[in-house]
Amino acid sequence: MEYYNWILAFHVLSFTSWMAMLFYQPRLYVYHQEHKDNKGFVEVVKIQENKLYNFIGVPAMWATLLSGTAMLLLNPALFKSGMWLHIKLTAALVLIAYHFSLGWFKKRLDAGVCTKSGKFFRIYNEVPTILMIVIVIMVVIKPI
Repeated sequence: MEYYNWILAFHVLSFTSWMAMLFYQPRLYVYHQEHKDNKGFVEVVKIQENKLYNFIGVPAMWATLLSGTAMLLLNPALFKSGMWLHIKLTAALVLIAYHFSLGWFKKRLDAGVCTKSGKFFRIYNEVPTILMIVIVIMVVIKPI
């Protein structure tokens, strides 16, 4: 257990990095869709989309999941500490699905076949914010 706090710190840092990607990636999709007639601009945005997703988002997601799993393995009593953990883990599962949906949209945008509008991505961009609020409240307040 002497390493638990170090793993926790790494988990929070990883989660923060992952959330940064989850917040910004859909915004790039907004720019991509709203400027799709400007080929030069779209090519630059595609580079940003790919680098953000593959070099920040994917490693940060795995670091978050692995460090979270390590904490649960080191302290399985957390599962008996209340519903807060189960709600947090459910929100995390939805974040994982959201993450992979961004990858799916990225492939569609790369291929030029995405039919979603910039407005859709503006609204879709709110999903990780809501999930982050749930996760932080569950971890800090542990209301149930």
